[in-house]
Amino acid sequence: MEIPFVKMHALGNNYIYLDLFSFPMDEKILPDVAKKVSNVNTGIGSDGMILIHPTNNAEVGMRIFNKDGSEGMNCGNGLRCTARYAYEAGIVREKQFRIATKSGIVEAEVIVVDDMVEEVTVDMGKPRLKRSQIPMVGDELSHVVNEEFEVEDQILCVTAVSMGNPHAVFFVENIEEAPLYTLGEKIEKDPRFPERINVEFVEVVNENELNFRVWERGSGVTEACGTGACAAVVAATLNNYIPKNKLVTVHLQGGDLFIRWDENDSVWMTGEARIVATGNYYYE
Repeated sequence: MEIPFVKMHALGNNYIYLDLFSFPMDEKILPDVAKKVSNVNTGIGSDGMILIHPTNNAEVGMRIFNKDGSEGMNCGNGLRCTARYAYEAGIVREKQFRIATKSGIVEAEVIVVDDMVEEVTVDMGKPRLKRSQIPMVGDELSHVVNEEFEVEDQILCVTAVSMGNPHAVFFVENIEEAPLYTLGEKIEKDPRFPERINVEFVEVVNENELNFRVWERGSGVTEACGTGACAAVVAATLNNYIPKNKLVTVHLQGGDLFIRWDENDSVWMTGEARIVATGNYYYE
C-alpha cells in the first residue's frame, strides 16, 4: 500500500503526518504503521505519526501515535504543524479555527505571510493540577507542587501538570547536567504514574526565560515538546519562579517557544511549524 505523507517538524520535534481527509485508513493498522514509519533505519524516521482527520467536533481533528505505536492524548508541536497543514492544504479557510484532540478541543490561529504560515498560536486551555488528573498515585484531590520524589536513590522534587497529557517537571541548577538519559525512562515508567508520564528538566534563567529538556512518553528524548513547555511555565509559576500572565521564552533543544499562562488560566503557546518533505510510504 502506498501511503501519502508529509513530514513536518516544530523546533525539531518531527512527525509523519497523514491526511485522512484525502486518504482514509483502516483503524487496525495504525499502531503498526506508526512504528514502521517512525523507524529511522527501515522507515522514514520520526518521533511518531500524526493523523489529520475529519471530525464532527471541530474544523479538523488530530490524533497522535508515538514511535512505539501507543496513542497519545495531545501534542503542542503537533497542533502547530496540523494547523499549518490544514490552512495551506485548504482544509480550513479561516485563520482562526478549532482542532479536536483526544484531550479536548483547542483554538488555533495561523500567522500568514505571502500565503504561507509563518507561526501558529494555540490556546492550550487550562492546566489540570489535581493528582487524579495527571494521574499520579496518592490523594486524588491534592496538587503535586515541589513534592519529594525518590528515584534510583536520588531525592528530586517534582511538580506535576497535565496539559491534556501528563508532565512531571523537575527544576535543576544546570540544564546541561540534567539526568535526562539516566532517569528519563525510569521516571516515565515509574508505577506512581499509572499511565506513564512525560519528563521535563527545567532550569530557571530568570523570570522571562527557562531552559528545557524533555523525555517524552513513548518516544524518549526529543528536541522539543510544546505541551511540556506549557507545563514548565505553569510549574515555574506554581513554584514562584515567575509571575502569572508573563510571556516566557522557553529555550528547547530545537529552538524557542513563547508561553503565557494568563489571568483566566488559559495557557497560550506561539511557535513555528515547518515542512520537511512529502512523498509516499510503501507499507507492507
